[in-house]
Amino acid sequence: MEDIKLKTYLKKYINTKKTILGVGPMSFNCINASNNISLKYKVPIFLICSRRQIDSEFHGGGYVNNWTTEELNNYLKKKNNKYLILSRDHGGPWQNNLEIKENYNIKDAMKSAKKSFETDILNNFKVIHIDPSLNIDNKNNLKRVTDNIFELYEYCYEFAKKRKKKIIFEIGTEEQTGYSDNFLELENLVKNILIKLDKNNLPKPMFMVAQTGTKVIENRNIGSLDFPDKRIIKELPAEITLPKISKMFEKYGIFIKQHNTDYLSNETLKWLPRLGIHAVNVAPEFGYIESLEYSKILKHYKLQKHLDIFYKIAYESNKWKKWVENAYSTVEFKALLCGHYIYSDENFIESKKNVKFFLKKKGIDLNIYLQRKIEKSILNYLKQLNNIN
Repeated sequence: MEDIKLKTYLKKYINTKKTILGVGPMSFNCINASNNISLKYKVPIFLICSRRQIDSEFHGGGYVNNWTTEELNNYLKKKNNKYLILSRDHGGPWQNNLEIKENYNIKDAMKSAKKSFETDILNNFKVIHIDPSLNIDNKNNLKRVTDNIFELYEYCYEFAKKRKKKIIFEIGTEEQTGYSDNFLELENLVKNILIKLDKNNLPKPMFMVAQTGTKVIENRNIGSLDFPDKRIIKELPAEITLPKISKMFEKYGIFIKQHNTDYLSNETLKWLPRLGIHAVNVAPEFGYIESLEYSKILKHYKLQKHLDIFYKIAYESNKWKKWVENAYSTVEFKALLCGHYIYSDENFIESKKNVKFFLKKKGIDLNIYLQRKIEKSILNYLKQLNNIN
């Protein structure tokens, strides 16, 4: 069942030339920071949970606070904050490590994804992003991806309807390339999906992910949106194509969602509402900020032993490999890029307990300190995206 009330509220909000911020729940502190800011300023923020970060109890939860979908919902229910909107980011087959580790075929991976979506819908997730683009078996093509989008879309809609739950949809089928979409290909994709949905009496998605010239590597955004010199020959600049894409989406009654908005300059962020970008996702940057600030305070108080523990656990997790361009980067830099992945590691938790105890004697609440640093960054995004003055 479609959430008309929420959709109407978001539509009115966007139509005042604001771009809605989606925050990745990189940590317990990041979740609290998002809750605090959205409530204080009464602005909508999407809490965009990937399946690796937060997933159902059946799927073993996720790396963020070792929480399941059910536990996150129970925690946020107590906050009673209507402005923080639980959202599933990149829901679909093979988006959970369990499905990759167990080498699921496409049929089993789709079945597993549906089970994850069921738990989302039952646990107050309002925005469902359907993304069946991972190509583990190397058999993906446009037809299979489109068919899988439709199958998951229909399944979620019918499941929500039977359970009297209200949701809205986002669709998107690929990771960011760093360049803006081919306009004709994008319009054909939109048309094909909408024709199929209409034929089966299913509502339009509210958001669709478009390539807008963003790409995150390390602690930089290297896409053409922020760096015009990275444009492809014969490709129109993003500032020309984006309004065109926006008008096309508007014609079909859909809003643009931009992923990988991390680390863009303030000047570029200010342009997004004017260029017709209706919502954006920011995730790894908030994890990097927390790890950086944690390392800074350890250095300031000369807690070298605990700094070494943090760097060692993060580096040896090898999670930095996803983000690092230069393999010769320092251990410290690699650890900071992937530090958020290991906040739930038992050895890190034990070390952090000792740090918290030490800082408490100095009159510092470590988690509040880190939350404030993340809040400062969230506030900057909200300001540049025209959500607050």
